[in-house]
Amino acid sequence: MAKFEPAEDRVLSKQICMRCNARNPDRAENCRKCGYGNLRRKSKERRNA
Repeated sequence: MAKFEPAEDRVLSKQICMRCNARNPDRAENCRKCGYGNLRRKSKERRNA
């Protein structure tokens, strides 16, 4: 996706809150906005519509 590895790592190494869809740091345990504990890893593979 990105042109070089460090940029791709910054963009894709995130967690997404399943309740409010906020982007959180990779090491987060709870959402920074709503405090919800159910976070998923951001998808590394692009989805086609």
